[in-house]
Amino acid sequence: MRKTIAINNWISFFSLLILFILSPKISAQYILKSSNPEKVTSIYSKAEYVDVGKVDVSLDQIRNIKAFTFSPMTMENMDFGFTNHNIWIRFKLKNSTSNELNYFLETARPITDFAQLFILKNDNSVTKYISGDAIPFNQRSYKVRKTIFKINLAPNEMQEYYLHVKSDGEQLSMPLVLHSSEDILEETTFEQFVFGFFYGILLIAAILYFFFYFAMRDRTFLFYSFYVVFIGLLQFAIDGYFYKFITPDAGWFSIHAVVIFACFANFFLGRYAQVYLKIWEINKYIDKAFYVLYAIDFLLVVSLFILPEHAYSYPLVNGFGLILLLLIIASQAIIFIKTKKIDRFFATGIFFLIAGFVVFILKNFSILPLTFWTENGSKLGTGLEVIFLSLSMANLIRNLKNEREELQTEALQKSEEMNELKSYFLSNISHELRTPLNAILNTVKVIGNDTDVEQIKSNSQIIKYSTYSLLNSINDILDFSKIEKDEIKLEFAEFDIVTTAEHIANNFARQAKDKGLEFSFLKGEHLPQMVKGDLARTSQILQNILSNAVKFTHEGFIKFKLEAQKKEDNSVQMTFVVSDTGVGISKEKEKSIFDSFSQDSINNKRKYGGLGLGLYIVKHLINLHNGKIKVDSTINLGTVVTIDLTYENIEVQKPIEIHPEPIDYDLKGKSILVVEDNAMNQMVIKMITKKWLNTTVDFANNGQEGVEKLIQKDYDIILMDLQMPIMDGYEATIAIRNGEAGEDKKSIPIIALTADVMETTKTRVIEIGMNKYLSKPVDKDTLFEIIKLLVS
Repeated sequence: MRKTIAINNWISFFSLLILFILSPKISAQYILKSSNPEKVTSIYSKAEYVDVGKVDVSLDQIRNIKAFTFSPMTMENMDFGFTNHNIWIRFKLKNSTSNELNYFLETARPITDFAQLFILKNDNSVTKYISGDAIPFNQRSYKVRKTIFKINLAPNEMQEYYLHVKSDGEQLSMPLVLHSSEDILEETTFEQFVFGFFYGILLIAAILYFFFYFAMRDRTFLFYSFYVVFIGLLQFAIDGYFYKFITPDAGWFSIHAVVIFACFANFFLGRYAQVYLKIWEINKYIDKAFYVLYAIDFLLVVSLFILPEHAYSYPLVNGFGLILLLLIIASQAIIFIKTKKIDRFFATGIFFLIAGFVVFILKNFSILPLTFWTENGSKLGTGLEVIFLSLSMANLIRNLKNEREELQTEALQKSEEMNELKSYFLSNISHELRTPLNAILNTVKVIGNDTDVEQIKSNSQIIKYSTYSLLNSINDILDFSKIEKDEIKLEFAEFDIVTTAEHIANNFARQAKDKGLEFSFLKGEHLPQMVKGDLARTSQILQNILSNAVKFTHEGFIKFKLEAQKKEDNSVQMTFVVSDTGVGISKEKEKSIFDSFSQDSINNKRKYGGLGLGLYIVKHLINLHNGKIKVDSTINLGTVVTIDLTYENIEVQKPIEIHPEPIDYDLKGKSILVVEDNAMNQMVIKMITKKWLNTTVDFANNGQEGVEKLIQKDYDIILMDLQMPIMDGYEATIAIRNGEAGEDKKSIPIIALTADVMETTKTRVIEIGMNKYLSKPVDKDTLFEIIKLLVS
């Protein structure tokens, strides 16, 4: 084995010796004649190059081996293409002046891996300078991002130069430009301004559209933001800044940063174009082609971690970028063919991106001169592309805003329609449920009052309680809807609050007794006789609280206490305290008991029944009163509910003496027209009025029939249902008030007797000229008193 190696070494030695003897000497020489040199001087015409392939040779070998044939450089910016070969360039510089000359030689691009400049002086000494992003930045001969070497020429001195460059497959462009000190300073300053402006635009665009994504949740902004980030990082790497500031120790990532950033930039540009142009809608084959390109792009990135050689990666990633641009152009063409429309800003942005790369390529082939603008043509194209794509994104924002405004308008219209539909539905369900309840409740009242049989009375009482329970559930649903639409308003009137509380207490005392509970009603001192407030809503609050106390208490007692505290502003604070020995409420759930559809636990809805709306409605009504509610509860021990409500105190000069007298149901010959389409409700009215003295009652089955009867006969009052076929109660009332039944009958009293309890219904019946509004189930005493009032 050793003998073989020795033989090979001797063969190599003799071969190099022969080549050394036969090798030619360098003849290219650039003469510097002025002591005030040009700011920029290209010396490519006096330079020669040789491509020695992947063979690593020394300076002595490249100088002395004849087989390495140098060829003249034919272009100002010689382009060697994508290569990982060793390129050697030689030239001479002669100072023909009597002054010392100082220059900076700018050559290979900042992303070149290795660049070595050997300077051979007249005394045969050799000076070596190194650069390239494959070595740590602090090992460079000159600590700048570019491949720059300093040249000093003494008066009348000639120096010979050998430049060795090598990369791992990147595009190798080799300008040979001498810069004066003044020029290198001016150029650096100008570059800092332009590059700062360029990267500033990219940074602002990336951040701005990233925020737009979070604000609008549209993927277009996210993909565009990431594209700008990676195209900026790509240019940052090409310009040598990434190596200088981010990876100054060189290494694997520093060398492959350009390919990695280019792959990500390609991907996000493609995804942005796909989503922005909605390519899947215009051509599914082009859309699939995008995904194929992404797959290859991904494999290319993965291959960087696996394969030892990466020379293929640079032409591939550039090819992917070109194919991607062709796909985007094809997509725009198809969109224009189909719609005759085109996004001008998007198309202009893509045009500048392509134009920038075309300028860069033409510069590499020396078709365009080597200047700052041609050298940075791709950067200029990218900057303009970002600007115009940002304008297209501004269009997208405006379109999204318009779409969302249209959607909001449409949603508002639908919401209004749904509210109207909801109101219509609730009005109908109220009517349909209250109609049979009206018949059930009044029938059972009549049966219970007309019989002396205790069993029948007891059964009638059970039916009545059940009917009221169902009626309360219906009222809760309707009140919940009114709360949502903010339709509940307090109606103030004078009433006896103590008597009201006593009546409510008596009703629940009977229910508590049926469950075997002890019920007590306690009255404090200094209670007012009369207050001004909302009687119905006060009763509703107390009924809901007492109903819960009875519902959730299985044994023990329920106490209902009434207290008062008079204030200086002629108001009185009423305190209602309801305490029980029921199941109680856990501390963690006390805060949620006033939420809608809430009870102590979801299982309790099955165990105790109810909709879970009672306390939610109570809380809202108390808030309307500007009052307070406090709940103190302990599991398995009981609950104490304290309610504070403030009313206007009404001073009464003499105590009110109540002398209950039986109502004299005598209308003294008055006639009533009942306009009602439901047979059960007609039966209820007949049951109620059959015991009224001197009263005539006629029935009409709809509004039209009612108007006709009114034309044919005189009546003293009309009980008008609202929802009827042919002509409803609204239309009939309007017809009567307009004189269609006769001018002398335009002012006949009309009472709305309906199962519809919506606030809008109450308002409307008054607006069209009805005198009163009564909801079903109707109380016979209330009905008689109102009729008597209106016909007297």
